[in-house]
Amino acid sequence: MTRVLRHARPLGGHEPIDVVVDDGVITGVLPAGTAPQGAHDIDLDGRWVLPGLWDEHVHLTQWALHRRRVDLAGAASAAEAAAIVRGAVGRGEARDAVVVGVGFRDALWPEVPTASLLDTAVVDRPVVLVSADVHCVWLNSAALVRFGVEADDNGVLREDAAFAITALLDGADDAELDRWVAEAAADAAGRGVVGVVDLEMRWGLDDWRRRVASGFDALRVEMGVYPDDLERAIALGLRSGDVVGGNVTVGPLKVITDGSLNTRTAYCCDPYPDAPAEAYGRLNVPPCTLQPLLRRGSSAGFDLAVHAIGDGANKLALDAFAMLGVGGRIEHAQLVHENDFARFAALGVTASVQPEHALDDRDVAERYWPGRTARAFALRSFVEAGARLILGSDAPVAPLDPWISVAAATARTRDEREPFHAEQALTVVEALAASTRSTIAVGQPADLIAVDADPLAVDAAALRAMPVSLTLLAGRSTFDALSSIEV
Repeated sequence: MTRVLRHARPLGGHEPIDVVVDDGVITGVLPAGTAPQGAHDIDLDGRWVLPGLWDEHVHLTQWALHRRRVDLAGAASAAEAAAIVRGAVGRGEARDAVVVGVGFRDALWPEVPTASLLDTAVVDRPVVLVSADVHCVWLNSAALVRFGVEADDNGVLREDAAFAITALLDGADDAELDRWVAEAAADAAGRGVVGVVDLEMRWGLDDWRRRVASGFDALRVEMGVYPDDLERAIALGLRSGDVVGGNVTVGPLKVITDGSLNTRTAYCCDPYPDAPAEAYGRLNVPPCTLQPLLRRGSSAGFDLAVHAIGDGANKLALDAFAMLGVGGRIEHAQLVHENDFARFAALGVTASVQPEHALDDRDVAERYWPGRTARAFALRSFVEAGARLILGSDAPVAPLDPWISVAAATARTRDEREPFHAEQALTVVEALAASTRSTIAVGQPADLIAVDADPLAVDAAALRAMPVSLTLLAGRSTFDALSSIEV
């Protein structure tokens, strides 16, 4: 089917254009009003046209679940989080049903979360609260019994122990979960998203084949694989880029080498203040394991994605890429040693970053990375070093909305506070380039969006809330607020 997007404005003050789309590809970019008329054309009436947006790091199933759980993002203390849970527990629910809350950030709380404190909120039902960074869970006594675990800090589990509990909370049946994922994907399309890299920790092949068979077509999806499933994937003959079905392909091998800042497990070159039990954070995968694991994945045809947040973890990940002689991605790269920015470019390693995390974590970074925040969330340093930079959300850690990422990357603030290290900001053009995979040119995929305001002319608040009118995936509408003016 041929269709034309008429009277579209490209960014940068260029003259309006008509964009001709045929069989999912852009086949013409012409002066406005010169393309032949067609039955499926859309008049953009001077709206701005951009390439479709990608979120380069999401956990789509967790994001779909997160949207239906108790929101603890506003809790300023453990007691306040417990009170939110107490108020959210519904009457008449099954007494053995697990109460799940999400989004707490305890790094700056005045007190330590404990099972006994959470018992004051709910004592007769299991309660599991998942931290905003998903690297920590907080359980009440009933949940400790329910899941048969012994927890450090009287109810708190971190890293692999936390991931194990989180995996047990996907209680919805497949049909319900798939419906929630489809709803989340449709909402993402409404924000101009055409593709995501889905780094969900569960084995995703069966999920995505089932979803595609049921009609999932809202997004392009690259499905990550984790080390526990690597041999399974290899045995099935899977490689990065293989088509799972529809617009879903196999993505990278994802390895989590360290923890997170809020959980104080990001592996750093300098110790955390107050000498915690793991003074430098936690190295989940040491070099002697990481290098052969990445070699095995690469030799089997997998692209490589390494989670590294602390500067120690980033250094070790870069060392591993150097030893292998292959490029890949480092996910997060939140704190990087001054000498290592240039190594990203030299080794062909992409920095896959989440700008909104800088705003969520600025106070935590000042507290736990004192004197080092000039090289934390250091987007400009990557650009100046010549490294490739791509943006994502890490949903559910931040919302699946690239406009939020673009606004965070360019303004470095979202309120009345001064920008967090304004010298590390990107331009809007740079942030959009790091959020797209195509251009508006003949031969490019017809993954296109139309927006109601000029992204280069609005302030950060308007950029964050950018109104999207149309999203096309390979020329097909996945979101359309303009149907009433189709010609």
